Amino acid sequence: MQVQDFIEMVKTQRADPSGRWQERANCLGVDPDLFFPERGASTREAKGVCKGCEVRLECLEYALAHGEKFGIWGGLSERERRRVRRERAMARRLATA
Repeated sequence: MQVQDFIEMVKTQRADPSGRWQERANCLGVDPDLFFPERGASTREAKGVCKGCEVRLECLEYALAHGEKFGIWGGLSERERRRVRRERAMARRLATA
């Protein structure tokens, strides 16, 4: 699944709010530095860990709900998460108009 496809899916699906999703994450036990690369460094390896993760959506929703501004969360970078937030805000505005 490409990042764009995942972003499209996020628009319509919501995460499981059980709160224990971290215990099932692919990144459990992986060096956290992988998910917080230096500016300009590749995010490919971190996103690869996220790609097949069963709780990818829950991770992303956590990051969006808590305003995480750094790192890879749910397989998305800071820029990609900003895009999701903008698109959701626009959808909310259209729904209330």
